[in-house]
Amino acid sequence: MPLQSAPFPLLPARAPTLHFIGVTTGGSSIMQVFPKWAARLGLVDAVINGIDFVPNDRPERYREAVRFIKDDPLSRGALVTTHKLDLFAAARDLFDEIGPHASALAETSCLSKRDGKLVCEAMDPLTAGLAIDGFLPKGHFAERPADLFIMGAGGSAIAISWHLMQKSRGDDRPARIIIADPDADRLRHIRSIHPGMRPDPAMAYRRIGSSVENDRILGQLRPGSLVVNATGLGKDRPGSPLTDAAMFPERAIVFELNYRGDLVFLEQAHAQAEARALAIHDGWTYFIHGWTRVIAEVFDIDIPTSGPLFDELSRIAAQAGGRHD
Repeated sequence: MPLQSAPFPLLPARAPTLHFIGVTTGGSSIMQVFPKWAARLGLVDAVINGIDFVPNDRPERYREAVRFIKDDPLSRGALVTTHKLDLFAAARDLFDEIGPHASALAETSCLSKRDGKLVCEAMDPLTAGLAIDGFLPKGHFAERPADLFIMGAGGSAIAISWHLMQKSRGDDRPARIIIADPDADRLRHIRSIHPGMRPDPAMAYRRIGSSVENDRILGQLRPGSLVVNATGLGKDRPGSPLTDAAMFPERAIVFELNYRGDLVFLEQAHAQAEARALAIHDGWTYFIHGWTRVIAEVFDIDIPTSGPLFDELSRIAAQAGGRHD
């Protein structure tokens, strides 16, 4: 069955509501996790509501949802996934305040309200960094001339490349960053943003027409490279950005941003894990950081990024969401 756009009009919230703007929000673990988290965090009566759009939906759809959230008294804000670039571009004039990351990256993953104003911010630079630094060995790129290959040129690709090219990392940055996507407009967008980050790594932007072209790029990477699936394939849409014939570089670190769906990319990596000495990570921790940062912002509460409370929230999420590691 083809994906359907969000149903409108949206009904006024009857309780403090965090909206979840995505593609298939009903299948996300957060629908089971949020009520448990809300109870633990003392968010009395708070609820979550999913709003589904097709990828690259019509601008007026995004504008209608943003206008609704802005005007509805009990709508506290929203987490935005998949549509971060498109929603920002369509509704930029509706935001009363635009955070520094949202302005620099031209995207938003978080809508919140402060003093009657609708605020948009891009949380991915923070949450992507927290997730990557959680599994990437310190000094990994300083010890070897390894590459970063990101398949997909959306908001997560911007955030990940932004984090890993920061001058504060010193020599611990990829020797080369390659971003591949079939959408020329998205590649132009990310290419226009990168100069403002003053990147030192060599940059390459590849418009690909098939998974075979991603296979070719993969085959040219150095040992120890970081390979990222940021396409949404495996969650929002079935499949993988690679074919089954693709060969990962030796000792590569593989990061699948998805944590649910058919996860074909993850299966492809696991099939080569032993032979190629791969380190493989899915998007679960990214999911935890992404949601806790937005919940903290929307409900104006403090949630730590590590320590006992964060670990407790991770355990709650694993149990409520059926996560078994």
